[in-house]
Amino acid sequence: MPAHFKLSPVATCLLAFSFLLSSAPASATVNSDSLTVKGIVLEVRDVPSYTYLRLKTKDGDTWAAVNRARVNPGAEVTIEKAMLMHDFESKAMQRTFKKIIFGNLANSNTAASGAGMDMKTAHKGVASAPQNQVVRVAKASGANARTVAEIHAKGGALKDKPVLLRAKVVKYNAGIMGKNWLHLRDGTGSAADSSNDILVTTSQTAKVSDVVTVKGTVRTDKDFGAGYVYKVLIEDATLQL
Repeated sequence: MPAHFKLSPVATCLLAFSFLLSSAPASATVNSDSLTVKGIVLEVRDVPSYTYLRLKTKDGDTWAAVNRARVNPGAEVTIEKAMLMHDFESKAMQRTFKKIIFGNLANSNTAASGAGMDMKTAHKGVASAPQNQVVRVAKASGANARTVAEIHAKGGALKDKPVLLRAKVVKYNAGIMGKNWLHLRDGTGSAADSSNDILVTTSQTAKVSDVVTVKGTVRTDKDFGAGYVYKVLIEDATLQL
């Protein structure tokens, strides 16, 4: 589970009824632990890892993504254990979806993974450094250079702006929602309020204990669903070792 996140009440049942009823398509049905979406397939787009489906529902068209599967236009499908995502950028599709559903295609032997995987499951077994490890990394130099503590403290002012950060990788997990997730520390900030750790998403790879310089954009109050709400993070970063 990520070191820095605010656990919202929805985590107790993955997606709380209030969240589901306010944001789910009218055709969705809700049970105690999942969102189920049914629709007629209007369009199919296959990318290397996933199949994107444009569905006709009672409330109009909606996009959904499942693990790569053979689906024909005109088929009636059911997507189980679904998660609604807002403003999701798909590099493979070269577009940003205002709303999209990720989940498991019913009656399929292949479960959704990556972007369609439950966030809790995705973070199990994440590679990580010992929590008591002492980290000391010199601050990056140049324009927009910040420390981990500074990014947390000035998150509001830095929102949607580029930052440069030099820090050590203390956690790493690959292929979640089409990105690699790194937790970085540089020795600044406090463990008491988690201001000593920052989440970074990137398409590049790294490993635990690497010292990297990242350049990315600060985002605030990012809700990935299932209770994973990040007050501050860095998205779409490029890495230099």
